[in-house]
Amino acid sequence: MKTIYLFCLLLLGFSSLAIAQTRTVKGRVTDAASGEPLPMVSVQVKGTTSGTQTDNKGNFSLQVPTGKKTTLLFSYIGYTPVSILADDVSMTIKMESNNRKLDEIVVVGYGMVKKRDLTGAVVSVKGEELKKVPSTNVMESVQGKLPGVDITRSSGAAGARVNVTVRGNRSIKASNGPLYIVDGVQYENIQDINPNDIQSMEVLKDASSTAIYGSRGANGVIMVTTKRGTSGKPKVNISSYAGIAEVNGYPRLNNGQEYTALKREANRTTGRWASLADDPKIFNAFELDEIKNDLWTNYADLLLHNGLQQDYQAGISGGSEKTKVYFSFDYFKEKGLLKLDVLNRYSARLNIDQTINDAIKVGAQSQITYYEQSARRDPLNQANKYIPLGLPYDSAGKLVLFPNSGSAINPLADEQPNAYENSTRTTRTFVNAYVEIAPLKGLLFRSNFGVTLENAKQGVFASKSSIDRSTASTSRSQLNGSTRRYLSWENVLTYNKTIGDHSFGVTGVASLLSDQRDSSLMQGEGQLLPSQLYYAMQNNVSGIAIRSMYQSSKLISFTGRLNYAYKGKYLLSLTGRSDGSSKLSPGNKWAFFPSVAGAWRISDETFMKSQTFISDLKLRVSYGIAGNDAVDPYSTASYLVKIPFSYDDTNAAVAYTIGDQTGNKGLKWELSATKNIGIDFGIIANRVTGSIDYYDTKTKDLLLQRTLPTSSGVSNVIQNVGKTRNRGIEVGINTTNISTANFRWTSNIVYSRNKEEIVALTDGGANDVANGWFIGYPVKVYYDYQKVGIWQTSEADEAAKYGYKPGDIKVKDQDGKGVINTSDRVILGAQVPKWSGGFNNDLRYKNFDLNIYVFARIGQWINSEYAAKYDPQGLENSAPVNYWTPENPSNDYPRPNASLSKDGTPFIKTLGYKNGSFVKIRNLSLGYTFPAQALHSLHLSSLRVYVTGKNLFTFSKVKDYDPERGGDLSNPLTKMYVAGINVEF
Repeated sequence: MKTIYLFCLLLLGFSSLAIAQTRTVKGRVTDAASGEPLPMVSVQVKGTTSGTQTDNKGNFSLQVPTGKKTTLLFSYIGYTPVSILADDVSMTIKMESNNRKLDEIVVVGYGMVKKRDLTGAVVSVKGEELKKVPSTNVMESVQGKLPGVDITRSSGAAGARVNVTVRGNRSIKASNGPLYIVDGVQYENIQDINPNDIQSMEVLKDASSTAIYGSRGANGVIMVTTKRGTSGKPKVNISSYAGIAEVNGYPRLNNGQEYTALKREANRTTGRWASLADDPKIFNAFELDEIKNDLWTNYADLLLHNGLQQDYQAGISGGSEKTKVYFSFDYFKEKGLLKLDVLNRYSARLNIDQTINDAIKVGAQSQITYYEQSARRDPLNQANKYIPLGLPYDSAGKLVLFPNSGSAINPLADEQPNAYENSTRTTRTFVNAYVEIAPLKGLLFRSNFGVTLENAKQGVFASKSSIDRSTASTSRSQLNGSTRRYLSWENVLTYNKTIGDHSFGVTGVASLLSDQRDSSLMQGEGQLLPSQLYYAMQNNVSGIAIRSMYQSSKLISFTGRLNYAYKGKYLLSLTGRSDGSSKLSPGNKWAFFPSVAGAWRISDETFMKSQTFISDLKLRVSYGIAGNDAVDPYSTASYLVKIPFSYDDTNAAVAYTIGDQTGNKGLKWELSATKNIGIDFGIIANRVTGSIDYYDTKTKDLLLQRTLPTSSGVSNVIQNVGKTRNRGIEVGINTTNISTANFRWTSNIVYSRNKEEIVALTDGGANDVANGWFIGYPVKVYYDYQKVGIWQTSEADEAAKYGYKPGDIKVKDQDGKGVINTSDRVILGAQVPKWSGGFNNDLRYKNFDLNIYVFARIGQWINSEYAAKYDPQGLENSAPVNYWTPENPSNDYPRPNASLSKDGTPFIKTLGYKNGSFVKIRNLSLGYTFPAQALHSLHLSSLRVYVTGKNLFTFSKVKDYDPERGGDLSNPLTKMYVAGINVEF
């Protein structure tokens, strides 16, 4: 007991001593301008983890040590941090608003403006955001992060392209892809750009912001600004990652037992099979032996392997006050899921900026990219229809080219030595040189000259033992070559002047763009030695073919823009651009594209100063017209093609005829008029910021390829016919959920909803059923009968009225006339989503960082190749589906029938239409940044290591398949597991 008393006395003494060594500091934190209290301000004792937050009235109370100087750190989102000595018992701290986000510089067409002064719909992404998702193409890393920008991966093949549309499809046949501007110059190959080289990316969406690019900006503009050199001590950045790719779900086909059961049922329907004793009637001797020994093969499993992706990059930035240099090198390798599918990309960038004197500055941005790509003729189509019975290799381990002595070649055939090769070598050189002259204050002249040179060579060899040539008697060799020379010369004059409360900015642009392309093809059959592949073309003995092509087009443009601001609150932008395109017909080559935009910074008004909830509020309104000339050169002219001709059976002659497409001498611009109204806002000291835009784009005079009657003697013509409309809403919200000295959590929410519809076609209100174009619906829809089930035995009499029987597919009689015909087809769904969005979260605790990114695409439909992979005859393999039999009255798939081919099965195509909506965990990344003091001895400025999971989970009604692929089973999409490191010296 005495021991306990003694312990309590000692504890009380230590507690008294501890209390004696601290004191209480109280205070109040207010806004320096309005005097309003600031709640939830972080108050931290410098050098410790001790801290607190202010209450709703801005008050705080904190214990601090006595006997030594103590510094308190005050931090609050949207305000400049304050550091004060805790000398007084009662303190008053005034914090000044810091609108740094509004003062951020945003790159726009031919210039830069502060974010606060934007009048158009522009979204900006910084370089750090682009590196969070490891990807082949930088656009893939911002999927779901840009309001109004729809981004999907085209396939899982190495180096596969990325589909990008801004605010929907305006054109039906012409290109809907955006214009890419890299360092002020057009550059189509965005996949060449290394994400580590990018300083920022801006997307211009409304007609006001894109109008300065005229016809080139009709489908939106994506601007990329690369990194520049800096003065002072050189900085070296090294980054690398490596990851393993797995197929992101791949559904299986029938195994041996399931295929056998299907074929038996198909022949039971026709009366040819009744029991196992009838197997010899429907299976050959090889198949019977394989059924007996349960020998079967899943060819997809043998073809699909784990892929690999790796990247190694080094960048150096440095220079003096007058000379700044940035240099980088990158090596990227991607191995696809299939053998022979490999991409190697080598790229180097050199950016130089040189100040000659106070009035003259010159510089250049340059990049060279080299690709080595081995592509694969997709074997999965062959594998998925191949009968699974039997083994692909014989007892000695040698591949059997035609298993079961059948006519179908082994799906693994192309993987054998010298059987198949498709190799492409591409070199692209991009150089942009500029000179800037500032002779007077506010006056700046800049001349840009950009050159893109591209050279590509593709060789394809398919032996007679390959999938492509399995029905031919000889091999085929093919060599394709192409070159491109793209020249851009732009001269930009800007003048800025402020007179009292009035600010003026005038920009004038004159530009010339030239695009020249040529290509050639050599082809032959019967290569002397397979090892010669496509090199010794002279050794081919037959099928010799030679073709070449040349295209040239030019675009001349003159542009003017006026920016006006009154007191920084009332903003006006007027733009006019005149474009002349060589692609269009005489008299229609030139068009004028005007735009106007205004903005009102409501938060800068006097009546807004008395409140503190809204920290930023701006209203934007714009209207403009953009054009599109996205057709091939010479579409205005008819052309001749060579045809075989002879006067008799022995004497041949040279003859020509009009090509399939006749020229159109009246071809003119496709025009899009866009209205946009938007609000930019910030609340709670910019703790929550965002923008909301509503737009309405009406496009007329579509560049549409029309099918002509056979009596015309030609197949088609491109004309200006039809109208489309896109309207929708875009929301982007950024939030700072928690921000303390040790923990920070920020979120980004993106929501895009677009209604795309065809307003008119060739004949006004008439639909074009043959091409699948319908008034009031998106450009890409599924139009077919609506499957409602399978006719059941109890419905035999009703089925007979329509001419069908139990076990057949049952579709809806839409008009109720008691007969199923083409008038009963309806729009089942569209390939474009009703809405898409993303939810990005960045969490940082001390030196750890975590990124969780969710992406959704809702309302899209796909034509599932797997769902339609059903052969009722059993001649090819099928998916393991729930088909109808008298004993299994399914409503899913029709009854197998050996006498009815797949194409002959009524309404068989209705099986593939599925709701392709999905939600996926796009990125999950965990990183650790080493403390600066731990790196000092290693002479490192920073060191971060991280692990990332990409596409880890996909939630969809479509099982074992990533519906982002669109329904195809070829080249499935992947999920990845990545580890990486970033080092700075």
